[in-house]
Amino acid sequence: MSEQTQPITGLQPDTAPSEAPQEPTSEAAQVADSTESTEHTESTETVGTRTGTDSLAAPDTTAQAAQDGSDQDSDEASQTQEASAPGASETPEPSSSLSPRSPEPAEASPAPPAQPEGPDGAKGEESKGEESLTPPAAQATQAQSAPAAPSEPTVDPQEAMDAAKWGRVDGEGRVYVQDGGTEREVGQFPDVPVAEAMAFYVRRFLDLKSTVDLFATRLPQLSVREIDSTLKSVEDSLKEPAAVGDLDGLRSRFAALKTVATERREAVAAERAAAKEQALKERTAIVERAEAIAAQDPARTQWKSSGTELRELLESWKQAQRRGPRLDRPTEDGLWKRFSHARTTFDRHRRQFFSELDARQAKVRAAKEALIKKAEELQNSTDWAGTSAKYRDLLEEWKKAGRASRKEDDALWARFRAAQQVFFDARRAKDAAADAELAENLKVKEALLAKAEALVPVTDVKAARRALRPIQDAWDEAGKVPRGAVRRVEGRMRAVEDAVREAENAEWRRSDPETKARAEGLAGQLQDAIAALETDLAAARTAGDSKKVAEAEAALTARRAWLEQVRRSARA
Repeated sequence: MSEQTQPITGLQPDTAPSEAPQEPTSEAAQVADSTESTEHTESTETVGTRTGTDSLAAPDTTAQAAQDGSDQDSDEASQTQEASAPGASETPEPSSSLSPRSPEPAEASPAPPAQPEGPDGAKGEESKGEESLTPPAAQATQAQSAPAAPSEPTVDPQEAMDAAKWGRVDGEGRVYVQDGGTEREVGQFPDVPVAEAMAFYVRRFLDLKSTVDLFATRLPQLSVREIDSTLKSVEDSLKEPAAVGDLDGLRSRFAALKTVATERREAVAAERAAAKEQALKERTAIVERAEAIAAQDPARTQWKSSGTELRELLESWKQAQRRGPRLDRPTEDGLWKRFSHARTTFDRHRRQFFSELDARQAKVRAAKEALIKKAEELQNSTDWAGTSAKYRDLLEEWKKAGRASRKEDDALWARFRAAQQVFFDARRAKDAAADAELAENLKVKEALLAKAEALVPVTDVKAARRALRPIQDAWDEAGKVPRGAVRRVEGRMRAVEDAVREAENAEWRRSDPETKARAEGLAGQLQDAIAALETDLAAARTAGDSKKVAEAEAALTARRAWLEQVRRSARA
């Protein structure tokens, strides 16, 4: 083949193509046609930039599944140790490719494929481990015998022609591209038409362009790690790609995209930091509440509700691990140790409290059993007064003994009451028999009460006293009455006696000569004082002395009130 180069789309070797629209040359049109036609025949071709990374990593999905702690519930008395903090390291899932062209290769034909030559002229291997490429002539034969493979995306003919303007193919099949104001060789594809050789490297450029487009589209959804890995991958693939197209323009677009990616990365990092801060606050609140529960006074702790709340806090911790952002391992371990310690402390206090409670209740049971035994020994006694006093003493001891569990205490109290009931039932039966014998005495006293109450109100003190005396004598002779009526009848008789006695006292005060003389003397003195004050008041008014008028009126009012009180006392 001749050493003479074949220019593509009028591209000059020393100058970049003009940005003005150009009509594609016949070779550029052939490149576009060849690019489009070979989309369905090159099923074994591996598309991508041969610079170490041909495709863009898809977003990693970080595993957030937290391994929940296998700790036992704090209310289970058999719990002897706390489980380690639940949580698992992040494990990235396999990332999917962002490369728009990654079809499944068809079965290779037995015929040995031709290999494009690299820039150094060596066949069979491209730089950085490039995969083999079957020449189009051999691919046509393979397509007939190999199973059908998925068709690749359709290439825009206009994009292919625009990209082809930036390269050329010489007579030996070497392919060149205008890159950074200079021309460099990107590979060699001998023994094939020029258009097909160019189409291969044009498609590589279009793959790179599609990768950048896809990165721009998916950027708002990528994580920080995905943004970093994608930027590095694309940047490496754009250094000196074996591709034909507007590489400088693609790099400029990617540089602008890097700025956007940096801003997005900072925003994502800020959101993640804020989410971690909020998660830290929530976890800390859980731990602090658990510590507050564990720090309660065991004597005042509501064990059932507190245990329920601790279980709910543990569930909240697990939910925060499953759904919330991951905390750094030292922070999470520190919080979990505090939480676990609080639960262990609570359980230890609970066991100790109920152990001591059981011991106290055992002593109470023993003391009350002894009291029941004493009560049972007294239940058949007929020493009614003495035994009643002993039962009162036993009841006081029962109250001081304390309480066992509700169920046991109720059962012990029932036995104690049953023992007392035997005695008190016997005493009530005895009292009922005695009351039946005293019923006649009650009738007599009720008749006497009717006579005595007829003396009230007292109008004649001496007559009332004479009438009351024989009633009192008959009252004493009537004897005892039933126990249930004692207070009632005695109270009524006492009221009559008090009324007569009060009438006697009032009469004595009125008739006492000394008292009467004292009252009359004081009344005379007050009357003289009142007369003098009235004279002073008249003189003050005549003189117009308002101060003396006020003093005389006040003194006169006081003396008149005093005189009225003395007169009432004398009449009483």
